[in-house]
Amino acid sequence: MNKFLSLLSVLLVACVTAFPVHAQEVKGDAKAGEKKIAMCIGCHGIQGYQASFPEIYKVPKISGQGAKYIISALSAYKKGDRKHPTMRGVADNLSDQDMADLAAYYESHGKVDGAMVSVKATEGSAKAAELVKKGACVSCHGDNFSKPIDPSYPKIAGQHGDYLFVALKSYKTDNNPKVGRANGIMGGVVKQFSNAELKELAGYVSALPGELKTVPQSKFR
Repeated sequence: MNKFLSLLSVLLVACVTAFPVHAQEVKGDAKAGEKKIAMCIGCHGIQGYQASFPEIYKVPKISGQGAKYIISALSAYKKGDRKHPTMRGVADNLSDQDMADLAAYYESHGKVDGAMVSVKATEGSAKAAELVKKGACVSCHGDNFSKPIDPSYPKIAGQHGDYLFVALKSYKTDNNPKVGRANGIMGGVVKQFSNAELKELAGYVSALPGELKTVPQSKFR
């Protein structure tokens, strides 16, 4: 019995000691991330590059995007919460460290010191203002849509409107093995709107000044 209790104590101590190591957040290294972007630049490193699935739209600007959001998005593709065959294939080949490194790289990529957008977003048309209010968009994405209240939420000001439209619609898609995004908050928000209203909302947000950009890679310039 004493030997059993002694062994149990050792195991408990080992578990308690190991837990903080696993609980620690993986720290990203932008320099390491720069060496891992081969799968990214073919789409995200070309100005105006268009995807063709599930419809034609410009791939999102990711330079200047928040690191924690990039990690969250890649993790969602890997888990299947976001359904997109190409992005699922990319994410499946990334470790947690890879995601953290890529996220750190793209968060700082093309950033200019002192260029952060701090102004409040303009009201836009009366229709757009009504839609923003109805969706309570600023409650998560911030008044200027460039400083979300949680770093795992995306900056969306200045993002391509056609991409935003496709992304918003994807939260309305259910039971499709290749298209759709599972997110309870966004799902609840977008289902209040018609597709025409989502397009209006996406157009408004895309016209706002923001920190997102596509920085062409030297091989594509």
